[in-house]
Amino acid sequence: MTCISSPLPPQTEQELLTRAQALAGLTLGELAEQAGIIPPQDLRRDKGWVGQLLEWHLGASAGSKPVPDFIELGIELKTIPIGYHGRPLETTFVCVAPLIGLHGLNWHNSHIRHKLAKVLWVPVEGERDIPLTDRHVGSPLLWQPSPEEEDQLRQDWEELMDMIVLGQVEQITAKHGEVLQLRPKAANNKALTEAYGANGQPIKTLPRGFYLKTHFTAAILAKHFIV
Repeated sequence: MTCISSPLPPQTEQELLTRAQALAGLTLGELAEQAGIIPPQDLRRDKGWVGQLLEWHLGASAGSKPVPDFIELGIELKTIPIGYHGRPLETTFVCVAPLIGLHGLNWHNSHIRHKLAKVLWVPVEGERDIPLTDRHVGSPLLWQPSPEEEDQLRQDWEELMDMIVLGQVEQITAKHGEVLQLRPKAANNKALTEAYGANGQPIKTLPRGFYLKTHFTAAILAKHFIV
């Protein structure tokens, strides 16, 4: 729990970027202390803690709403755990995938495209042998997909959504997609949701989430940083 009021939402992109740059070089422990937040022992049960801590410092206002974290600016915040060699250590969750009610849905009006329209990437040390509170925050990067990157994302999204519509959601694995993958996203295997079966009948399955593959996020960082 926090005992200090979080900063007001930033009014401009530059204000957001300046705030994020001011965090670079600080540890998660220092940032937690500034916010009056008690850090967890580790992230096994608190996977979203780092993102929530940075949201607090940067003045994100979206909370759990299905909109970009900085609503007025249309910018999504994504923390990305980085290894000793400067490469992402894991895939990046973007949003939950729709499994029913897909009529009229296309890439241009999709939730995932809206989420990825503009992203503030904040690298954070993520090696597990570094105590959580000793991990440093890196320099931020404000990113918009290039036409080539958006084309890659769109092609993967369309392939995955076609499989969902055809009732093949259970056949989708993390190997599908060049830069985007679809995999289960649930607290436990009892949290089932509706989807289409092979014959169009309703079935129960685990919720699915869209994730960016590590080689895609590594390429984003490599274009802007020497890694």
